[in-house]
Amino acid sequence: MTAEGAAVSTRTVARQCTLCEAHCGILVTVDRDRVTRIEGDPDDVLSHGYICPKATALADLHHDPDRLRRPMRRVGDGFEEIGWDEAFALAGNRLRAVRRRHGRDAIAMYLGNPAAHSSSVVYGIALRVALLTRKFYSASSIDQFPQEFAAWKMFGSNVLMPIADVDRTDRLLILGANPAVSNGSVTTMPDARGRIAAIRRRGGSVVVVDPRRTETARLADEHVAVRPGGDPYLLLGMLHTILADGTGPAAGTVPLAGTEELAELVAPCTPEAMAPRAGVDADTIVRLARDHAAARSAVAYARIGVCHQVTGTLTHWLVNTLNAVTGNLDRPGGQMYATPPIDAARLVRRLGSGHGRWRSRTGEHASFRTELPVVGLADEMLGDAADSAGPVRALVTYAGNPVLSTPQGGRLDEALDSLDFFVAVDMYLTETSRHADLILPPVSHLEREEFDFLFPVFSVRNNARFNARVFEPPPDTLEDWQILSRLTLEVLPLPLRAQLTRPLRAVFDRLGPLRLGALGVLTGPHGVLRRGRRGLTLGRIRRTRGGIDLGPLQPRLRSLVATRDGRVHVAPPEFVDETRRLLAETENDSRETEFDLRLIGRRHLRSNNSWLHNIPTMVKGRDRCTVLMHPDDAAARSLVHGQPVTVRSRIGSIVVPVEVSDEIRAGTVAIPHGWGHDEKGVGWSTAAAHPGANVNLLHDPAVTDTFTGNAAVNATMVNVTARSERSADQDVGTRVSRPVRRT
Repeated sequence: MTAEGAAVSTRTVARQCTLCEAHCGILVTVDRDRVTRIEGDPDDVLSHGYICPKATALADLHHDPDRLRRPMRRVGDGFEEIGWDEAFALAGNRLRAVRRRHGRDAIAMYLGNPAAHSSSVVYGIALRVALLTRKFYSASSIDQFPQEFAAWKMFGSNVLMPIADVDRTDRLLILGANPAVSNGSVTTMPDARGRIAAIRRRGGSVVVVDPRRTETARLADEHVAVRPGGDPYLLLGMLHTILADGTGPAAGTVPLAGTEELAELVAPCTPEAMAPRAGVDADTIVRLARDHAAARSAVAYARIGVCHQVTGTLTHWLVNTLNAVTGNLDRPGGQMYATPPIDAARLVRRLGSGHGRWRSRTGEHASFRTELPVVGLADEMLGDAADSAGPVRALVTYAGNPVLSTPQGGRLDEALDSLDFFVAVDMYLTETSRHADLILPPVSHLEREEFDFLFPVFSVRNNARFNARVFEPPPDTLEDWQILSRLTLEVLPLPLRAQLTRPLRAVFDRLGPLRLGALGVLTGPHGVLRRGRRGLTLGRIRRTRGGIDLGPLQPRLRSLVATRDGRVHVAPPEFVDETRRLLAETENDSRETEFDLRLIGRRHLRSNNSWLHNIPTMVKGRDRCTVLMHPDDAAARSLVHGQPVTVRSRIGSIVVPVEVSDEIRAGTVAIPHGWGHDEKGVGWSTAAAHPGANVNLLHDPAVTDTFTGNAAVNATMVNVTARSERSADQDVGTRVSRPVRRT
């Protein structure tokens, strides 16, 4: 090939990696139909050339021979390819039949985490509306509901979750988060390592509160090894100190309501009283409080590790309250709100949360923002057919693998086999979609072009970026939004479908995600309709490599707060009552004998929930699905590094190797989630060679956050014993047998 020919065949496309919330800018170099290199884009206005190893996996995902390219229909124990029209007709006929026979709530829908990383999530919501079902679930009830609930009670809207202004803060206090690995969540901060280093370079300080000395803790000035579940007691002790010192509440841009009630609540919460429950000595609690109050700017930031507790909502409330009473709410360097190109928070902040509007079939779980907690999904499917409410008979999933990612007591596998019909929108044959009757695979990440609606809302700096397409989609393939919009039309009741299919299809075709994005930008706070000729258009964003920097975060809570009195509520009555109940409880750890270790989660840079385990470069090297244990705990059990052990809870057990390290607090163990690729019929060849174990088999789905039903998978009590040949056959998750029902 001549040099000229090689130049024509080789090209580089600027876009973002959409595998996690960071959406780092990347440069994808291709030669004809193959990706030859992925590197960070130095012109990206948010990530500035940084990428993590996950970004390079986009090439392997695109080329993966295990990735599905055509619709797959179940035939016996296997699958066969069918055409798109036949697939949509099958889905529509079967879903409408279930609704006709058993009612609209006999169909459930689940949206997985990747759905939020695409503008197609809008069409997922449209499908949910067309299904008319109240049995709607998403990954938000695994890791985000407590944060939203606290925002609703404090600021008047669940979408008003404040973010940490890490680029300007003088003090960053991190609880239950590991941004050095995650690069931020509900505070999108690509290159979190660099941003943490920048805080310290400018004379600031970083403190990490976590039972494990995480990758982030290793970069910080201080690591506080809190007891699992001890975060709210630590925060109560800090608030007591600040209010007793007379250093708060501080004036802010929005007045606070409930300061007297807050002071009364924390009055007995002295550091000495809270220290045993927090697992942190009283002097440290006092010092953390005074340093936070004395800093020129400070922000406490908490995330998934806090959400995964029975006190998740209370802890997020206390984090927000700590920032508010020290004057660090809605100010540079504290908690703030972005001004994104599409101002979703302003558009929907007045919508009600829908909390308690309906309940699960068992009555155990209440709805929140019109969905139910996913921990109850198996119960909904395995219900008694004679029950007046009736069990779920059909399921639609989009980009989700709840068999691995949610605690269901080992019952979800059998629940899925009890369905009359199951359609999965997924690019792989996963532990969940292997149960489907129909799988509809979208194109790969590199075959889409998108404008992100969601994550600029939570970015640490205002920005607008376009996601260009690297490859044209092959003929006879569909993008996510096209699949979801076709399903939406198919599930309409027949009278409506006969009248509306043609006009609605024309609307969907005209209002694709890019047109919706263009409209949102035009009418947004930076758009030409607001700013005139200097304002944004989607075309301008699209033409600007690396995106457009829209400046630092600005104080704007006064214009967003949606409480009736226009004030921030720092002592919602139900939070005060629940805190008093907790404080009145007697510690009972001394009575726990059989299960004597607290289990927490653990994040890895090369993992992404249950994704990426089919990519050889992401699973190579040492086994990462291990139980991390302190040397003292290992010695007490005569365990050695690398030894297979049984980890057992009250509801199940798994076998994993033990990893001995002093990076974790004694009395605590950690296992990553997303593993367990040992099920038959799964189409992940590489993942099957690195199966690991499903830690969610250890977590009781009945143990949830008090207010939201969010899965509480931190601080589960377990024991760890050497695995013997005698017990090997018993080392499986607890499962409940149910009759199989399939039509």
